[in-house]
Amino acid sequence: MNRIRNRLLFLYQRIRIAQFRVLSNCGNVQGRPTIRQPVQFIGRGTIRFNGTVNLGFFPSPYFLSGYTYMEARSPDSVIHIEDGVWLNNSVCLVSDGPGIFIGKKSMLGTHCEIIDSDFHDLHPDRRASGTAKTGKVEIGENVLIGSNVKILKGVKIGNNSIVANGSVVTRSFPENVVIFGNPARGGLGLAPE
Repeated sequence: MNRIRNRLLFLYQRIRIAQFRVLSNCGNVQGRPTIRQPVQFIGRGTIRFNGTVNLGFFPSPYFLSGYTYMEARSPDSVIHIEDGVWLNNSVCLVSDGPGIFIGKKSMLGTHCEIIDSDFHDLHPDRRASGTAKTGKVEIGENVLIGSNVKILKGVKIGNNSIVANGSVVTRSFPENVVIFGNPARGGLGLAPE
């Protein structure tokens, strides 16, 4: 019985992955990530995978109901993900500015969202026609980001840091720290072993 269930699960997920591939319109996806959950690649920019990158995880929440969303909205936008990175289910990365970079061996939990732009001018008279503020997002190597984390434009997170579940990160942090809260603040440094 388990064998039949596993085959049906595999077939169901393959069909979902194929559907989202058809719904994708980004013509400049570079590299070959391992896709375990449906991914929608959108935009006129570049989405680049360097080495082995894993998208989706089983068993984990939203594996069969969610999808990963990656959008390099403008022609100059770049989402760059390095070797050994794991993105859990239903991660959302949107670049409409200078880009998003995720360093080697970093891990993102479910429902993480990383954006490099405000997407609208914040002044009430210019929201529909003004220019949004942007800033490159850089996630260092071996960073652990918990579930439901939001990382906003211009943030740099140093190597080996940990971002706790539900944090909203609006400013940069050095390496080897625990980051938590809304708005996020840095806690104790991580002791080397």
